[in-house]
Amino acid sequence: MGDLQFQKTQYQFASHLRNPDENPAPAGIEDRRLTIYRDLIFNNIKGFIDSGFPVLCSITPESTWNNTIRSFIAQYSAKSPYFSEVSKEFLNYLSEDECELNATFEFACELAHYEWVELALMIDPKDITSIPVKPSIDLLNEKLLFSPLAWPMVYEYDVHHIGADYIPEAKPEQPTFIVIYRDRSDDVNFMQINALTYQLIDIAQNSPHLTGAKMLDALQKCVPQMPAESIFKHGLDILLQLFKRDIILSATD
Repeated sequence: MGDLQFQKTQYQFASHLRNPDENPAPAGIEDRRLTIYRDLIFNNIKGFIDSGFPVLCSITPESTWNNTIRSFIAQYSAKSPYFSEVSKEFLNYLSEDECELNATFEFACELAHYEWVELALMIDPKDITSIPVKPSIDLLNEKLLFSPLAWPMVYEYDVHHIGADYIPEAKPEQPTFIVIYRDRSDDVNFMQINALTYQLIDIAQNSPHLTGAKMLDALQKCVPQMPAESIFKHGLDILLQLFKRDIILSATD
């Protein structure tokens, strides 16, 4: 019976810390002590979210930001206990919930995703440094590999421009194509691309170990309205840019 009462008290205590406005604290605990725990929980989680989404945090009114974090703590059932996953859990919350932040900025989820990808790539255990670097490469005839540390993205908003000096009031007419990647120096960068480059990247990502020439042949089939000569010229330039940025790598076999 004692164990059951302890579990009940423990659950009530945890519920109070998550949502003190809705859940009363267990009897017999000083509010002074509860305040320490309430502040510790909120400030720790807020610190991880602030650092994970610096741009979104900087442009959001403080009250809206804090209310959203409090709602996240109170309502969301996280799947991971690790602090390194807090940003991902918060992103999932924004994607699933009509919270105050989403009502403030229609682009909130997209901007949060863009910022989260940078963090995800920074801590990704994958390594491309073991793949040999060739001082020169025949991009057309050698087999190529799309980097596992490169993420091609399409956003409705131009998320890479959003900040204190630019907050879009309406959705742009054209989507934004971006590839976010970590290079051999472990620096995370982004490269704005166009629809043609995105299509070529999709081919490289889904058909590994093709030669550059075969990738361009596949690209031609995707955009038959473009002259083959134009596809070859622009496609080869694109492959070179991607190779220089460690987005396209030389296959090892």
